[in-house]
Amino acid sequence: MVNSVGSGGASFARDAIRAAMQRQAEMQNRLQEASNDLRGEAVEGSDKQSFKSSLTEGIKQVNTQIEAGDRLVDGIVSGKVTEFHEVASQIKQADLTFKFALSVRNKFIDAYREVMRMSV
Repeated sequence: MVNSVGSGGASFARDAIRAAMQRQAEMQNRLQEASNDLRGEAVEGSDKQSFKSSLTEGIKQVNTQIEAGDRLVDGIVSGKVTEFHEVASQIKQADLTFKFALSVRNKFIDAYREVMRMSV
């Protein structure tokens, strides 16, 4: 078995190199297309949706997740909700959403502080 692998000689190596180079070229094209799409979105996106509205929408979604968890907890206390696993799942999802939003906020604050430290 091992002896048959090397019997192809240089043609096997050339084919492998060509295939690797072709895959690399395809990935480079995909990255270039994605980069162009992002540049296009940045220019067009300023008309469609501003950073402020994106941030506001994200905060609203986080708030909605947390409120949904609170409503389920109230429902289980009042006896309207009987599926405890549903409540636990919603609470965990709200917790993860809040932690993610908190991490994003911390990154924004760190970036702001870094910009403020720059000398102009």
